[in-house]
Amino acid sequence: MRILLWHVHGSWTTAFVQGGHDYLLPVTPGRDADGLGRARTWDWPANVDEVPLDRLADSEPDVVVLQRPRDLELARAHLRREPGRDVPALWVEHNTPRGDVGGSRHPMADRGDIPVAHVTHFNQLYWDTGRAPSTVVEHGIVDPGLRYTGDLERVAVAVNEPVRRGRITGTDLLPGFAAVAPLDVFGMQVAGLGAALGVGPDRLAEHDDPPQHQLHELMAHRRVYLHTARWTSLGLSLLEAMHLGMPVVVVGATEATEAVPEGAGTVSGRLDVLHRAIRELLHEPELARATGRRARQAALDRYGLGRFLDDWDRLLKEVS
Repeated sequence: MRILLWHVHGSWTTAFVQGGHDYLLPVTPGRDADGLGRARTWDWPANVDEVPLDRLADSEPDVVVLQRPRDLELARAHLRREPGRDVPALWVEHNTPRGDVGGSRHPMADRGDIPVAHVTHFNQLYWDTGRAPSTVVEHGIVDPGLRYTGDLERVAVAVNEPVRRGRITGTDLLPGFAAVAPLDVFGMQVAGLGAALGVGPDRLAEHDDPPQHQLHELMAHRRVYLHTARWTSLGLSLLEAMHLGMPVVVVGATEATEAVPEGAGTVSGRLDVLHRAIRELLHEPELARATGRRARQAALDRYGLGRFLDDWDRLLKEVS
């Protein structure tokens, strides 16, 4: 099957393109949001082909995977076909609804010809998809392997654009956690975070956008992984940390409450509980190691790559 999709979310796309299909990714000369093309920091297989955006009409996909309203506009303009009518299409919804959540209405809600595949059950519950058929294909992760050493008594946090996204990613919670344990914050545009929060470099170290192959190695040396997101779908960094064998401490919000079973970490909406869990794991390395092993097994069982690709194959066959 020839699948046309835009490179929007690197981690999700990395898992998606591991299947047995031909993947067509639009690319522009400037590699901007309209055409990022192949990833530069992830390892993608050879069956991922870049297609110049202005030659999209010659690509002849069997199905189009949409992930944002802009994708629909670009498909109409450059593929010169209407997704859902002239070529089979589906929409992957990565995000929780924004704004008036009670009145949220999905961009595909008025169409019955483009199914919406949510990446979490929480998303499906909260989005109003109207006439659009709705299903869930939970995340899958390319297993980075058991790498946890936990030899550094520090806490790893992975978050992109924490200053801009603010309360959505729980950035305002970091000073409180930094008072409990030294933090290493990894991600895109984390430079200047400590200054913005008034936290010194001895309590909050910034690691701005390390390459993916280095990120896992760096995280695995930290004793604990901390996940502070309030209103994101389900951070793949949390699932990656669990795959690495890290014990996790997680703000109990959205799908995170379902992703971490008992014994694999601490999930709570109470900051005192989360602070206490970090202190305990920092001071008891054997407990941290055992908790991380359970986290890894839970992640492999629920978010394994094989299950993810099988689910997608079934859905793609239904749509096409």
